Amino acid sequence: MFRSVPPTIRRIDGAGLLKEDWIIQTNNLVKKYGEHVALDSVNIEVKPGATGLLGPNGAGKSTLLKTILGLIALTSGGGKVLGHDIATEGAKIRQRIGYMPEYDCLTPEMPAIDQVRYSGELLGMNPFAATQRAHEVLEYVGLKDQRYRSISTFSTGMEQCTKLACALIHDPDLLICDEPSNGLDARSRKFMLDTLFQVVKQGGRSIIMSSHLMDDVERICDRMLMIHKGQVIAQGRIEDLKAIDREIEIFVWGGASKLEQKLKDMGQSVRRTGRVMRITRIDDSTYGTIIEAAAQTEVQIRKMQDYEPSLEDLFIVIMDRLGYSVKSSSDLLEGATPTMDNAAAIQGRKVA
Repeated sequence: MFRSVPPTIRRIDGAGLLKEDWIIQTNNLVKKYGEHVALDSVNIEVKPGATGLLGPNGAGKSTLLKTILGLIALTSGGGKVLGHDIATEGAKIRQRIGYMPEYDCLTPEMPAIDQVRYSGELLGMNPFAATQRAHEVLEYVGLKDQRYRSISTFSTGMEQCTKLACALIHDPDLLICDEPSNGLDARSRKFMLDTLFQVVKQGGRSIIMSSHLMDDVERICDRMLMIHKGQVIAQGRIEDLKAIDREIEIFVWGGASKLEQKLKDMGQSVRRTGRVMRITRIDDSTYGTIIEAAAQTEVQIRKMQDYEPSLEDLFIVIMDRLGYSVKSSSDLLEGATPTMDNAAAIQGRKVA
């Protein structure tokens, strides 16, 4: 039913060979709505596989996705998606992309089988092929026994699975999912993530997943693209980005604020929550600096270890280094406030 091995080189409608290096490349994309700059000189390079799209509300994520789909006219700049030009070949791009939007796009009175079949027909499939494929993808997303039910009777989780089936019906090369687990309970969320994982790892597809839930992105994706105020602030392999700012975690017994200040006076970058501190590891000498600071302040260190950062930690560190006041991933739902002008650093942080 689904391809099991991702192709490395594929012919594309006379456009030559699509090499495995990049599925999306953009060059100084700019999109303005009046005076508002939604995308500001965006340069991205997305490789095959799973990429998470992160950023606060209003960062430009939805505009970027619509750009990738060839749905909006650019102010300036350009790019290619799956070998097709964003500005002139939007229809060809959409033939090869499956899109699962965040917003409600289903017809309540329709049975699921008709909704999914209709999506296939809109994409150019003949009625027989669309019907056969609709049965297959609904079974794949766990709705085999509910396929003849009206969508109005579905739970949120079932509606999300129906949207995923609509996105998969034409066997796309690239799947774009906008907040796929939003509003789901724990059980439905796990099923959705398991299904997306299977689509990518076993189905041989690439996926771009936009989500404010860091755990979801880390579960599915091995690469990430982070944008804020229409600008790219980080992109690359998650593990490589984590390695840029390795930290040492210490647990202290009293005097935490005193030790924190001493470490900062000694030129160390410190994040503290209560009695737990994380110090950026410059090199092996950082351990000695921590011990020296503890001795000078007479603060007892109960435990010291290398800290393995989560994606949320990475987000906080990057935003903090670029001068934005972000304390947790919940700030993704709000507009982070800059504390300094650091546009050059924002545009420059990238890992290949």
